[in-house]
Amino acid sequence: MRGFLASSIGVTCAAALTLPLTLPTAGHAATPPPAQESLPGTTQSLPLSSLTSTTGDRSLSRQEQGLPRRDVRPFSLVGVVWDNPDAQLHGRVQVRTRATGTTTWSTWQDVETHNDDAPDPDAPERTSGTVHGATAPLWVGDSDGVEVRVKPDTPTDRTLTPPTEPKNPTEPTDGTEPLPKGLRLELVDPGEDPPPSGAESDTPRGANLTAEAAAASAVNADLAPLGATTIPALTKKETEDDLIAARGGEADATKARPYVGPRPRIITRKGWGADEKLRERDFVYTKTVKAAFIHHSASGNNYRCSQASSVIRSIYRYHVKSSGWRDIGYNFLVDKCGNIYEGRAGGVTKPVMGAHTLGFNTNSMGIAVLGTFGSSNPPAAAVNAIARLTAWKLGLYGANPRGTTYLKSGGGNLYRKGKNVRLKVISGHRDGFATECPGRRLYKKLGTARSSSAHLQGR
Repeated sequence: MRGFLASSIGVTCAAALTLPLTLPTAGHAATPPPAQESLPGTTQSLPLSSLTSTTGDRSLSRQEQGLPRRDVRPFSLVGVVWDNPDAQLHGRVQVRTRATGTTTWSTWQDVETHNDDAPDPDAPERTSGTVHGATAPLWVGDSDGVEVRVKPDTPTDRTLTPPTEPKNPTEPTDGTEPLPKGLRLELVDPGEDPPPSGAESDTPRGANLTAEAAAASAVNADLAPLGATTIPALTKKETEDDLIAARGGEADATKARPYVGPRPRIITRKGWGADEKLRERDFVYTKTVKAAFIHHSASGNNYRCSQASSVIRSIYRYHVKSSGWRDIGYNFLVDKCGNIYEGRAGGVTKPVMGAHTLGFNTNSMGIAVLGTFGSSNPPAAAVNAIARLTAWKLGLYGANPRGTTYLKSGGGNLYRKGKNVRLKVISGHRDGFATECPGRRLYKKLGTARSSSAHLQGR
């Protein structure tokens, strides 16, 4: 069967699934050959401290934190993390960086402080003890110097939610908000891009894969060969035939066809170079996919499409190593050229539990467009990719992109835990949580995406 795993419909287990460590394939021994070393990436974690004022202003040292200008090992993405995942950073985070091998420093760039793409409050991923509070990551390109400053807000500066942590009476009482404890600057190097695999027909069938990489690829085995770097597109008829077969029927031109869009081409985790040893080994599923939440990564727009894999590897490492999540948070990612990427491991047709919309990760999927779209318009190619992806994936589960559905809140700042909330099937992140995400300009394009998605399904 070309496209849809029959086992993905009606999955009822929300617990972790573990695949075998060795995956036999036709013509190969059960134990894979020795694995090649994963392409390296690194994370530098640098503690922030009080900044001293050159003007003699003593108050500055207890209000602002940061890191003076310094040389560091090469990196391409930055973010700030802190100890308590429930604490919010009410303030402004700015960085400037130096391009590698030059004396050229950037201007100060703002880092989005309200990073509400996260596991649900009571999910094992959230309560593991490894999760930290974090800003959104910012892509800055190849750099080897950095400077950062974090300035707390005054109460009148706030535009979002109040802090969830109690105020520490030992904190400053001069009208500024206390910054979270344990602030650290995270500098991520995504490592080198994976080598090109050549023509799709020459894609290796599992040779030189680690056990973790083989498991991540095997859950898509009905869609592409083991070790494939892409899942090929299908026509609408081919997609419909696969879905009918997955439901136990037979394709018949005289019978009603399912409402599903043609399967788009998807770049796999192997295609973007995921180091599968970083994530937790198991996969976690929910029951179905009733809605799609659209995000922007808030990582900036200063990347080329040829760099998208590096951006994704950096976000993946930031989510796992810096934020303490089990895997990258999003189920899918889209770049500015409209390329679609597999996100969290577990199978692109399956209802994989993500960490994208705090309170609404169950029975939903998260799609992040790489970029920041508060004041910049999203490229038409990216909006079209959202439509193509949702027409296919929501169609597998019978969801109408123009419709509404109900999701039960897991807890957040808009809806109490346990409340059944009526949401659009294609929603913006801000519909489930008080946040700027997916940016005002991208949010305005969701109506277009809904209409296009429904049209692709044949509605």
